[in-house]
Amino acid sequence: MSKGNTYENDLLKLLFNATAIANIADNAASSPLTNLAVALHTADPGEAGDQTTSEATYTSYARVNVARTSGGWTVTANSVSPVATISFPACTGGTNTITHFSVGATGGGATKIFYSGTVTPNMSVSTGVTPQLATSSTITED
Repeated sequence: MSKGNTYENDLLKLLFNATAIANIADNAASSPLTNLAVALHTADPGEAGDQTTSEATYTSYARVNVARTSGGWTVTANSVSPVATISFPACTGGTNTITHFSVGATGGGATKIFYSGTVTPNMSVSTGVTPQLATSSTITED
């Protein structure tokens, strides 16, 4: 099974830019998400996981919210990437090896994952290191 290219792009725009898909889906809920939460993981959270599954644990770590707009995410050619580098809080203690990231609902805790993927190369995080996902980080539908 496969989705058509136009629909793949439309689906990404709906989720990441809050852009309606004409006659199919809109963003007119009473309280739509205005941001998406990006999390870092030390292992693959898997399809059954949530944003707490293998989530980073270094001291001062926190998820980063990115606006659910074209100012937060670029959607083109069935791929989405952040408009600006996503910088997480600098590590003030402990260590982690970051292997995956996820994008999900805001709100903290065991929120659902919309997309997850690998971080290549993996990031070694220790005191003073500020983990970042670059604008070349992409999620692709196909």
